Amino acid sequence: MIGRVVPETVARAEAFDDALPGLPDPRELALLRGQPEAIVRRFAAARSCAHRCLDQLAVPPGPLLRTPDGGPKWPPGVVGSITHCAGYRGAVAARADVWAALGVDAEPALPLPRGVLDLVTTAPERRMVAELSRRSPEVPWDRLLFSAKESVYKAWHPATGRWIGTRAIEVTLTADGLLTALVRPERTQPPRARQRSAATGDGVPRPMGGAYPYRGRWDTGDGLLLTAVAVPGVETAGRPDARSAARLSV
Repeated sequence: MIGRVVPETVARAEAFDDALPGLPDPRELALLRGQPEAIVRRFAAARSCAHRCLDQLAVPPGPLLRTPDGGPKWPPGVVGSITHCAGYRGAVAARADVWAALGVDAEPALPLPRGVLDLVTTAPERRMVAELSRRSPEVPWDRLLFSAKESVYKAWHPATGRWIGTRAIEVTLTADGLLTALVRPERTQPPRARQRSAATGDGVPRPMGGAYPYRGRWDTGDGLLLTAVAVPGVETAGRPDARSAARLSV
């Protein structure tokens, strides 16, 4: 399933249970000391997917620990993203010169709890969800929109170190599986401790009119929703088809 939402040159792995191909790294398990067994097993299964991605990239083995912000600490020169929800664990990774930032998110294919949509979306997004729901009611578009925002944030935050709220991420979804998003940092006034300078450098798309554009794909099946975005790296950005490559997985 994950292969349908990321470019071909992105390493990917997924699992639909917590069965492990090998023993987890004890240094990773130490991050969850004292946590319930179910959380540890879910963490280990997701980390196993991430290690399978690193194996595909021929990265030397080693523990995948945490950054100070709590995200996965990928090896130097590698970017990636990990996701898990009920019945699904997945990960993607790439060399940073090929894809400068990645974000992936999985969600159950169920509507959001009542009231959540209004909290996390803008009025144009709610109108989009209403129209798409009228045309394709079998898709929980509200949850899909939330998932797309999560994927964008997972690409944005590791590259910038800057927290943004969900309304600072403006998403457009199409019925044929594409998603685009504009990050508008000025819509968020983060707590003083989280404030950062304007986004610059590797992993951040070139701004357009003050907003940062992201592109990706979404898919649904087997009771799951999956979204992903990819920011081209220096090797990909110069290609004539970089825009479509960022959106298409096959």
